[in-house]
Amino acid sequence: MDIQLDKAPCGYFSISDSGSILTINQTLLDMLLYERHELLGRHIESVMSVTNKLFFHTYFYPYIQMHGHVNEMYISLRTNAQQDLPVLLNGVRQQRDGETVIDCVAVVMRKRIEHERDILHSKTKLEELYQATNEANQKLEILHEEYELKQQELIRINLQLETMAATDPLTGLHNRRFFQVSLLTQLLSFRETGEPFSLLIIDIDHFKRINDTFGHPAGDAVLVHLARLLESMAREPDIIARFGGEEFVVILPGTDQDDAILTAEKYRSAIASSSCGEHTITVSIGASTVCHGDTDETLLHQADTALYASKSSGRDRVTHSKQLVAAQD
Repeated sequence: MDIQLDKAPCGYFSISDSGSILTINQTLLDMLLYERHELLGRHIESVMSVTNKLFFHTYFYPYIQMHGHVNEMYISLRTNAQQDLPVLLNGVRQQRDGETVIDCVAVVMRKRIEHERDILHSKTKLEELYQATNEANQKLEILHEEYELKQQELIRINLQLETMAATDPLTGLHNRRFFQVSLLTQLLSFRETGEPFSLLIIDIDHFKRINDTFGHPAGDAVLVHLARLLESMAREPDIIARFGGEEFVVILPGTDQDDAILTAEKYRSAIASSSCGEHTITVSIGASTVCHGDTDETLLHQADTALYASKSSGRDRVTHSKQLVAAQD
């Protein structure tokens, strides 16, 4: 790297398509309080908090893959002293020496944020002055109060829409979209802390027979019954969602393979001994536990393969993906 780029008045780094840091200038190293050898070869997400990793993974990668560039993306990097460093990020994806690289420029945003805070503070002071003036300003205050009420109503509606977007309308559980975001969050946390988690896929046995024999309202009642039973048995950190049709998924934070099997057996046994009116149901369960190198797709695939094994082995049983591997060995 030439001296002009290394000492440029803004941060610069280059990463591979997979996110590994290839080059980084001294300006950004000074911002982040790292030595060059400490960052070269590491993943760029290693200098981000969990929240910013999720944002970077969800928006930066897809956008730059699709458009070839990213302009003025606001994000916070994490310094070696574990302090947030707000930056404005610009990136371009291009071919260099036969390889695909992503070149990025990071401009520190502290001054702009301070300026915006000053503006907000000045606005508040002006509102206080308006309240202390004459009748004309009293009318302005009334208008301001109406605006605030409408703003709060808009916030309430937005929160309601967000809840609806993450909720299955029939069972009231989280929906597939919420589950997929939660699974990515758990993976990022595992990569940062090493704390395990497990995944269960629960499928109602012979559910089509209930729909065909008693009608879809009876099938819907069974789904709601199962949702309430799962909720009543879940721990506070567990995430339960309807995955689709008669399938439910459960994320079990802090749960290794043995505990995942025990938990799944508790669910299976409780469901088999419960009744929904005239219907008694059983479920088949597939489980997987996160390992280094896993992605959301591999975890789902492992649990789905284990579920298929439970179904093909007679239903009303639990199978963990690692049991299948052990059986093959």
